[in-house]
This record gives sequence, structure tokens and C-alpha cells, in this order.
Amino acid sequence: MNNLKSNLSVCAVIPFFNEEAFIRDVILKTKKYVDQIIAVNDGSTDNSEKLIKDLDGVVVLTGKINRGKGFALAKGFEECVRKNFDIIITLDGDNQHNPELIPEFISAIGSNDIVIGNRLGNLKNMPIARVLSNKITSFLLSLKTRQKILDSQCGYRAYKKKVLEAIKTDSVGYEAESEILVLAARLSFRIGFIDIPTIYGDEKSKLNPIEAIKGFIKILFV
Repeated sequence: MNNLKSNLSVCAVIPFFNEEAFIRDVILKTKKYVDQIIAVNDGSTDNSEKLIKDLDGVVVLTGKINRGKGFALAKGFEECVRKNFDIIITLDGDNQHNPELIPEFISAIGSNDIVIGNRLGNLKNMPIARVLSNKITSFLLSLKTRQKILDSQCGYRAYKKKVLEAIKTDSVGYEAESEILVLAARLSFRIGFIDIPTIYGDEKSKLNPIEAIKGFIKILFV
């Protein structure tokens, strides 16, 4: 339960695909800081959903096939808006985002409409390919949005409800998170950042580099 700002309701959206090694632990840690969790199963074929469906305060939305992170996020956002939550936190189910930082996102959202975790302040744990990819996409999105985008690829974010009410993405993959920034900037929403650590462990990336590049290029022409 969120006790940080009792007048604001907070929901976490956690999309996942085959994360049985991490998902329950991520959700148990997240529950301490939010009022409810919307866990979106993006067509998992393992036991991920079975491990969390008994947890109080967790609503599981089940997709029969793997559609992509953007599609899963959109489903979670629709549910949060329908339930009228004030602040929506997004984090991944693979243990790369530390739920203990949620209070910092909630604090920062007061003066912003979107808050994004910035991992580029400390790059020692980030693979060099990810560093280059992130710096390039962040630079191009900064030009596109005319706002300084420090870390375009981080999925650890906070949104005010009004942002998700106003923005509907067309993308279904990872590029949806970039599309959100383009659309938000177009509507003059304030985008802020807080520094977070880079966490990489035994998780395996599900990102297809070729598809991600194609999707991002499409976003540049939105």
C-alpha cells in the first residue's frame, strides 16, 4: 500500500513474458510501494502467471499470444485509467528495475508529467552495444521532441493519469516507449528524469535488434 502521498493513488504496470525466474520477487517488492499492480502476461509459455495469480493486490491480464511490450503496456494503461489511478509506474518483470526507487519516481512526478529512469549517469554495468544504442536513440529523440531526452530506452517510468488518457500509441513493440515520448512532447507534457542504477544479471534480453531499429526509425517519422 502506498503511504507516501495518501491523497494520490498509485498503480504499477508490469508487463512480462516468460519471467518465472524473477516475476514473483519483483511483484512482492513492488507491492510495498503501490496500491495495486496490473501484471500483463504477454503470452508467456512458462509458469510466470501461476507464480503470481494468488497474490493480493495483483490483477493479472492474460494475453494468449506474445504481441510485444508496447501492446502489453497499452493494456495495462487502459486498466489503470479505467480504475482512475492518479500515478502509474511502469517497471520490467526481469529484475532490472529496483522497486525500492518507486518513492523517488512518485516524488519527482509532482513537477513533471512523465518521469523516466536515467541509467546513463553510470555506465559501468551496461553492455557497450546498449550504451551506443541508447545514446544514439536518445540524441535523435531529443532532436525530434525538442526536449532533452537523457535515456530513451528505460522502461522504469512514472506517468500522471492525464498523460495516458491523452496518448494512444500505435506501436506494439519496444518502440512504443519512444512513441510515447514523441506524442507527449507534441502535447507539451513535461518529461523529467531521475538517476537510477544499471542492473544486469542472469536475465536474457528479448529485444530483437533488427525489429527494434525498424520500429524506432518508424517513430522518427510519426
